[in-house]
Amino acid sequence: MDPRQQDNSSSEQVTGEQAWTVYILLCRNGAFYIGSTGDLTRRMDEHFSGRGGHYTKCNPPVKLAYTEAYSKRLQAEARERQLKRWTRRKKQALIDGNLELLKEL
Repeated sequence: MDPRQQDNSSSEQVTGEQAWTVYILLCRNGAFYIGSTGDLTRRMDEHFSGRGGHYTKCNPPVKLAYTEAYSKRLQAEARERQLKRWTRRKKQALIDGNLELLKEL
């Protein structure tokens, strides 16, 4: 499987002209990288080729672990900020689709 292909994603579908995506990458060092983009394919190509930014250049991604789609950029950016404040355990529960643990945390 291409590591740029997500393992899990939200079931939320967005229709319309512009879809924004919040994504979580699993990096080689075991950390999660969270970002948002209006063009997921382009952004994954950048991250996986070492052109995605300082963090993923130094800590290359292993796979795209999770995505959520939004119709508006501000919604995606707000969700990105929210996820970045979560604990690793809570992020993992989201990626795993473990709603019970997610509610607990």
